[in-house]
Amino acid sequence: MNTSSSKLVPDKAKPRGKYPHLKIAGDFLFVSGTSSRRPDNSFEGVTVDEMGTTQLDIKKQTKAVIENIRAILQSVGADLNHIVDITVFLVNMNDFGGYNEVYGEYFDYDGPARTTVAVHQLPHPHLLIEIKATAYFPPSKK
Repeated sequence: MNTSSSKLVPDKAKPRGKYPHLKIAGDFLFVSGTSSRRPDNSFEGVTVDEMGTTQLDIKKQTKAVIENIRAILQSVGADLNHIVDITVFLVNMNDFGGYNEVYGEYFDYDGPARTTVAVHQLPHPHLLIEIKATAYFPPSKK
């Protein structure tokens, strides 16, 4: 018996490959790697001045990523408090402080288990951070 399903969330940025925003398997919700990308393919936390200089803001990107994850979870009735595990990918560990500060606005010591790793690059040069999450959302919570 197949107890899994996949979901694309209509008002979120379309995945850049053939994968869902969310995979539901029994009582677990698996949120695919999520960035600060908006539905129009622009990015939160990115500004370009009149000279073409790009400024990237880890705090704004982190907040946008977590809010995108929240919206994906809410599309099935869950929320951030259902997350049990998070994996964070940073392009530069020098951004750890800013990311960690914003993360702490959403989660505390009783929050999800967390792993943070540095990666060489993400799918777009404007991305500083990507997060994937696993939530536990049993039928009694639905």
